[in-house]
Amino acid sequence: MSDEKQNNPSSPTSEPDATPSVVLRPLTYPADGVPEVINTREALAAACTDLASGSGVIGVDTERAQSFRYTAKAYLVQMRRQGAGTLLIDPVAFEDENPRADLSGVLDAVGDAEWILHAATQDLPCLVEIGLRPKRLFDSELAGRLLNLPRVGLQPLLESAFGVQLLKEHSAADWSRRPLPEDWLVYAALDVEMLAELREWLMAQLAEAGKTDWAQQEFDYLLDWADTPNAPREEPWRRTSGIHQVNAPIALAVVRELWTERDKIAAGSDKAPSKILNDRAISELAGGITQQNIGSVTRGTLRGVDGFAWRNAARYESTWLQAVARVAAMPRSSWPAKTLANDMPQQPRSWQHRYPEAYARWMAVRPLVNDLAQGLDVPAENLLSPEPLRRLAWEPPATTDEASVSAFLAGYSVRPWQREAVSGPLAAAL
Repeated sequence: MSDEKQNNPSSPTSEPDATPSVVLRPLTYPADGVPEVINTREALAAACTDLASGSGVIGVDTERAQSFRYTAKAYLVQMRRQGAGTLLIDPVAFEDENPRADLSGVLDAVGDAEWILHAATQDLPCLVEIGLRPKRLFDSELAGRLLNLPRVGLQPLLESAFGVQLLKEHSAADWSRRPLPEDWLVYAALDVEMLAELREWLMAQLAEAGKTDWAQQEFDYLLDWADTPNAPREEPWRRTSGIHQVNAPIALAVVRELWTERDKIAAGSDKAPSKILNDRAISELAGGITQQNIGSVTRGTLRGVDGFAWRNAARYESTWLQAVARVAAMPRSSWPAKTLANDMPQQPRSWQHRYPEAYARWMAVRPLVNDLAQGLDVPAENLLSPEPLRRLAWEPPATTDEASVSAFLAGYSVRPWQREAVSGPLAAAL
């Protein structure tokens, strides 16, 4: 396990440093050196030949720039396979006239080899977008969660497994930058340096814990999930940070209009929306708006809110004022409701007085799942994620026997191993 959970003597000691500290070996440079970035068709063809001649599993990672750019597309793909070494592929170089690169030719080279990703939900969408959808998957972070390890980031897992220290100093860098600095490439190569070894270590622990089948079901689910494009979120502006402090419908309309204008600007300039105007500024301005004062919002009003004074935001001052003016002119019927219509309130704590029966069910099933998870030695959210549990408490099936509860949960993509563990106890509690 990690160095955070070292065994201590059962008897107290007066020497605070009696337990020796673990000395970690820094992982600072790839064993095979830093390869050249693959950014030509000729280099890509050679890389595919190398991958095809290699053997075994393939460690894969991506680098994105969603803190800087509008989308979460991949700006670098790292792959490592025994016999092929580490490959650093620049997808941007293969976009040509198409804004989405197509690297599906790499799949022919690797066949049905298993890919190792760490936190696959972060990387799979941008890999599939460029034609790189693995046939088999191992997610090292998810394996760590199923093992209920105390820390499941790549760095702490490598520390626990091999006593090496992997620095994450460029994880939040702007990977859309070209050319990529040498030290960034070192960092990127190291991210896949030991994924194959880490998989073997985790596989052994999964087998020992009797959780191999659980893990495989989870990995298969992730691959199916990657093939299903996310449906557009209804009224995405409602996720603006700080909106919980905005209650008046006219103020919510201001949030909606400002969010929409910001999104258009961000998409057009390929910048992260937060680089144009941060959420807190939108919520703060809207929170102070009423029917009485909306007509008096001026440039001075905007400049009195910190985020609107930023250089990028100030460039669009007229746009923000026009958005507020639209709200002032629109009929009351165009203001948004406080919550989405016909939707379950997201926070069960708000159910107690308005929906007491649903609240009573929630108070019965939530601690039950926590207890079941503790007994199985998995995090509660990996045994059953919060959304289907809330849905079950909010509106359970008409017949609450084990089969009906299992079928209900299956409708929310709850995996067979999870349903087997929770359906009977949940049915009894309902």
